[in-house]
Amino acid sequence: MPKKKYDCLNCPGYCCSYPIIEVKDRYAKQIAKHFGLTLQEAEKKFFRKDKDHGRVMQRQDDEHFGKICTFFDTKKRQCTIYEVRPFTCRDFPGDDNCGYWDFLAFERIAQKDKKWISTTDHKDD
Repeated sequence: MPKKKYDCLNCPGYCCSYPIIEVKDRYAKQIAKHFGLTLQEAEKKFFRKDKDHGRVMQRQDDEHFGKICTFFDTKKRQCTIYEVRPFTCRDFPGDDNCGYWDFLAFERIAQKDKKWISTTDHKDD
């Protein structure tokens, strides 16, 4: 498995701000169970229907991205359902690179700011 070139612990939750976070049945049921709800209760409380993607996460206001996943803690900047997060979240970014992380790394180099983010790719900066 290739080494990841990003660190989610230093990210403000960019992938959680995507407008569409699809939730398949298996994960919707896991989320419902996590909260002690029926699937029908969870449907009303946590999800919305999207004509192209089916069930998707509801969103909440966020000072950094405008809107973000309803399960994202906007103070701690982390997922509150990490252990039962849907496949879309588990699979992100899908390979060894994260576009947002790459952007931050580029900015760090361009601004000559060693404190902006820490990467394993640029230890000699």
